[in-house]
Amino acid sequence: MAAMFEELDYRDTPIGGLSLRRRRELKLGVDVFEIKLGDEFLMSSLFTASEIALADLGLAALAGDKLNVVVGGLGLGHTAKAVLAHSNVGSLVVVDYLEAVIDWHRQGLVPLGHELSADPRCRFVHGDFFALAASDKGFDPETPSRAFDAVLVDIDHSPEAFLDEGNAAFYSADGFRHLAAHLKPGGVFGLWSNDGPDPAFTSRLAEVFADARAEPVTFHNPLQNRPFTQTVYLANKRA
Repeated sequence: MAAMFEELDYRDTPIGGLSLRRRRELKLGVDVFEIKLGDEFLMSSLFTASEIALADLGLAALAGDKLNVVVGGLGLGHTAKAVLAHSNVGSLVVVDYLEAVIDWHRQGLVPLGHELSADPRCRFVHGDFFALAASDKGFDPETPSRAFDAVLVDIDHSPEAFLDEGNAAFYSADGFRHLAAHLKPGGVFGLWSNDGPDPAFTSRLAEVFADARAEPVTFHNPLQNRPFTQTVYLANKRA
């Protein structure tokens, strides 16, 4: 029988101690994988509905084949997997600041690691998503200044709650203008938030993009036996 709890890896990082844990959730009879940064939970395999919705909602309005997509924040890989489930996706670049998270996928320490690493459309980039968004060269070091059909981001807890205060500039109108420069005309920017919809943030997006909206994603929390709502923000670059 597998241990009820085990720490699969621990790394010191520039923003704190990072750990990958597996524990048995007896109430549900499942193994749960969790990523923690210090005392904060970054990701749990028990709650993935909104991470999947980020991909599905973000790509729903895009037509054509061989779409080129960026995912900012690898986590446990659920957004990346959902992107690759769309047959019209031609390439996926996944950017993560934490090299350990990429290592865990390549080593198969997380459930989706081997699947994502083996997909020829998927490539991991170790880098600071926010710095790359603000740069002229963009997200793909192999093809500088490459434009994408969609950029989908799940890094901070919300547009107001950051893992690092240095990320705050990204969520300004200027930050969104830099980001939009890496999108093709009509391209989609999607952003995950742990909080409910914020009309003020949607208005900030609308200052830069042709349209912007907040999509609530409600799912059942089996541990608390009640619904919980997170948000996916979507915005389109002018065609």
